[in-house]
Amino acid sequence: MTRPLIGITACTRDFAGETAQVVIDRYMEAAVRHADADAVLIPARPDLVDAVTIAARLDGLLLTGSPSNVAPARYGDADAGDGPFDAGRDEMVMRLIAAMIDRSRPVLGICRGFQELNVAFGGTLARDMGAVGRAVSHHAPDGVPLDSMFAHGHDVMLTPGGVLADAFGRDRLHVNSVHFQGVARLGSDLRIEAQAPDGVIEAVSANPNGAAILGVQWHPEWQSDRDAASQGIFHIFGRALRGENAVRCSGEGRSAGDEGPAPVAQGSGLRRSTEETSEAHS
Repeated sequence: MTRPLIGITACTRDFAGETAQVVIDRYMEAAVRHADADAVLIPARPDLVDAVTIAARLDGLLLTGSPSNVAPARYGDADAGDGPFDAGRDEMVMRLIAAMIDRSRPVLGICRGFQELNVAFGGTLARDMGAVGRAVSHHAPDGVPLDSMFAHGHDVMLTPGGVLADAFGRDRLHVNSVHFQGVARLGSDLRIEAQAPDGVIEAVSANPNGAAILGVQWHPEWQSDRDAASQGIFHIFGRALRGENAVRCSGEGRSAGDEGPAPVAQGSGLRRSTEETSEAHS
């Protein structure tokens, strides 16, 4: 049976003095394994690739994290801000989000992708989440190894009755925290799904035009094979790809603390009409 096809956004990076389109493997691995989907990479080249044409071929979109920041001008801030920036990605992603909503297709945003969703819905970003002296530090100290950076974390409180609280069947999760920027003003029509102890918004959802939108500020793709809650974010996405709601596991046959969104049945395909499926993959 044909699996859903997701697009994964790439970033513009320098590679040996040339420009490259890059997706870190862990995003692709986590999405393909735990959402049970096939994937294609979408370059941050709106001058070469048409977002509307690409969206017509996709069943869902994954907005990845990145070392680059969304340009402040995108959310109406005249300050130059701190780079690095990726103008091609900014433009490509904004077009892709609009195109996916027009087609009522799900979008999952991680870290920068979460911030991009907030900006796309008219929100703004704060750029001081890693500042020394904050009640909660949202980024590890400079210079630590990668493993230590992703070991830095805190709890998030899940909004009662929200997508995440209902799917996980609990009121909080422990998440990694690797971001210098975050939500300042929440975008219109976005619902808060989770907040850090200092009130910083850590997850949002929306359902414009029937499109299941979910964004998380943390990195569920990091070592996702070792963490049931991280897998659960992709299980939610996988079910949305198939037009299903997130279903909480009873916990039967799973270790303590592993309750969460039920995994997608391996090999389960799209629940669409033959005509729509043909159009989406034409």
